[in-house]
Amino acid sequence: MIVGPDTVIRLALEVLGQGMELGNAEDAARRLNAILGWVRELAEERLLDSEPAGVFDPAHPTWTAPPPPLPAWRTVPSPPAGTGYGAPPPGAPPSPAADRPPQGIPIGAGPASMSLAEVAREIGESRLSPVEAVEIALSRLEALDGDLRAFITVTAAEARATARLAEQNLSAGSEPGLLHGVPVAVKDVIDTAEVRTTCGSRVLAGRVPRVDAEVVSRLRRAGAIMVGKTNTHEFAFGVTTANPHFGICRNPWNPGCVPGGSSGGSAVAVATGMCYLALGTDTAGSVRIPAACCGVVGLKPTYGLIDKQGIFPLSWSLDHPGTLTRTVGDAALALTVLAGGGCRGRSTPPRGFRDYREAVRQAGAGLSDLTIGVPSRWLEDRVRPGVAAAVGEAIARFEQLGARVREVDFPPVHPLLLANRLIVLAEGAALHRPWMGTCRHLYGTDVRARLELGQLLPAVDYLTGQRLRRELGREVAGVMREVDLLATPTLPVPAPHIGEDWLEWPEGREAASDALIRLPAPFNVTGQPAISVPCGMSEGRPVGLQLAGRWFEEETLLRAAAALEATLGGR
Repeated sequence: MIVGPDTVIRLALEVLGQGMELGNAEDAARRLNAILGWVRELAEERLLDSEPAGVFDPAHPTWTAPPPPLPAWRTVPSPPAGTGYGAPPPGAPPSPAADRPPQGIPIGAGPASMSLAEVAREIGESRLSPVEAVEIALSRLEALDGDLRAFITVTAAEARATARLAEQNLSAGSEPGLLHGVPVAVKDVIDTAEVRTTCGSRVLAGRVPRVDAEVVSRLRRAGAIMVGKTNTHEFAFGVTTANPHFGICRNPWNPGCVPGGSSGGSAVAVATGMCYLALGTDTAGSVRIPAACCGVVGLKPTYGLIDKQGIFPLSWSLDHPGTLTRTVGDAALALTVLAGGGCRGRSTPPRGFRDYREAVRQAGAGLSDLTIGVPSRWLEDRVRPGVAAAVGEAIARFEQLGARVREVDFPPVHPLLLANRLIVLAEGAALHRPWMGTCRHLYGTDVRARLELGQLLPAVDYLTGQRLRRELGREVAGVMREVDLLATPTLPVPAPHIGEDWLEWPEGREAASDALIRLPAPFNVTGQPAISVPCGMSEGRPVGLQLAGRWFEEETLLRAAAALEATLGGR
């Protein structure tokens, strides 16, 4: 059955109680037919023994049970174009921008170029004051952000006041926290007390939370100083950070290109020295995509390891808080502050304190105890030659470090993407349904189209996505018993140009936004820890290598990533 725009208008009015214009209905019908055609190719009878995933808990033994002998995921075909993220509706995207010289890269010498760990050490040993550190970050922000638009809200006055207090505490002999006096930034979907949290949308433009999110509380307790709230794709539902309400965020390597998303502002802020650590969120790659586009390190820990309390959701069962930093060591330091012990979130298993920095210190001993699997089909299917070359060289370096590298029979990306798409669309639409009925006009065109599609998606298809997730999780657990880590490109292409909706391949065209989530999104479905590490350049833009590990084995992931970083000339 083909759903027409008249049917969509009737459903919106009679079932959802919402009006819909003809143009939007035509676009929603196109997207709905594409995704329903995709899911109808699945052999659903094979899912009879697969319950819906429900509350995802990677620590539960059911996720490592043997997979079924005839899994349904093997029947999922390659996706058609425009099934959810897809290209925005006609007239929505900005015009492509011409290449321009970089505005903020390289940073140069001095404190602005330091890593998070270096700045924390300099402050702790009184060679750099918190006031100086904050002024350096704010001066970078003032000089660059008018063009790059990394921030939605800048908290300069509050940061300066906090820095003065931090300096006084040091002078009084107080024991500094791990991040004492260090300038940081927070993605604008994460609650900050008495500082507006807009989620990058006019819908929440005046929202001011009364309390901090748990991750922000942890940063403050460690002594970090927030300089502002970073730009994001509206409600984190996109991968370009071309925000129609607060400005198009630009890639500092080439301001004519996107910085990735949805945590694009966080990546730009870290890459250009506007801060030394920025928080992000990751539902289909939204930390790792901008990390790869901007040449920084993006860490998505195991699902549930970092508390989500106070983070505005996109998809309850796929959202992962994460970090953007300049180095792997910085990612380990940030994770030490953010993870474990005393978490309040319902999806966060109780875990004791761990110092993840120790894993990075062990990186110099080599990787002879590790086996790294390479899903070869992921490297061969629609990956630009320059990206493939940089990633191939990085993988070869693991062998030089003593690791065993071998191909693995890992599920292809498309069944994992189908599960991700069905879950994100349905959960996002459920969350936004009240606002879509009262203030639909306040949403950006592309995000509104995705939310409209999710509202029209049948409930049985959402449950199909959850059942696929459980089945795929068990399949992946079997693969991960044979290897310690997986290595893939983070993205198949360098950062696309702003307004570049489609990418051309010999097999046909692919929506640019679909291409950007294609390789990172599967690890949101499995909940595995994953990291993107810069591994080279292609077409004048950074390339990222993605490593994914076993659930709650962040130490192994960080050790391997740090060892690779060292061989590539990183810190």
